[in-house]
Amino acid sequence: MSGQIHRITEATLHKLREEWHHLTTVGRTEIARVIEAARSLGDLSENGDYHAAKDDQGKMEARIRILEDIIHNHEIIEKDHNSEIVQHGSIVTVVFDGDSDDDASDYFVGSIEEKPDGVMTASPSSPMGEALLGKKLGDSVTYAAPSGDLTLRIIGLR
Repeated sequence: MSGQIHRITEATLHKLREEWHHLTTVGRTEIARVIEAARSLGDLSENGDYHAAKDDQGKMEARIRILEDIIHNHEIIEKDHNSEIVQHGSIVTVVFDGDSDDDASDYFVGSIEEKPDGVMTASPSSPMGEALLGKKLGDSVTYAAPSGDLTLRIIGLR
């Protein structure tokens, strides 16, 4: 697949390996049963259950390929919980230039596979993620976005 190095924690690697194992064993067996049951209903050209099951199978196989890429191309990272700078695994609260502090947004800087619920992700390889890495509370950063340069200020870091 991508060959890109995925920076993840040991806990996330363990979780992804478990998901891969489940999908390649139980998942494949279950989807094969669903496809076979749908196939037995008759004419495949107008069989919605069959087409839905095949679509689900395709999505599952795509997820398996993504997991294999991450598992085979990863680097284990350890977050320094006492750090005062933005690093992989940080949750950063930012305000975009021109907005008030009431319009603050939280971003997780790291792999989408590690993203906590309710927080947007800024991939470390994205323009925003690259601009945030290494910065401190109170710093302002500017990065290139599709709509033009954006400036934001870091008002929280955890």
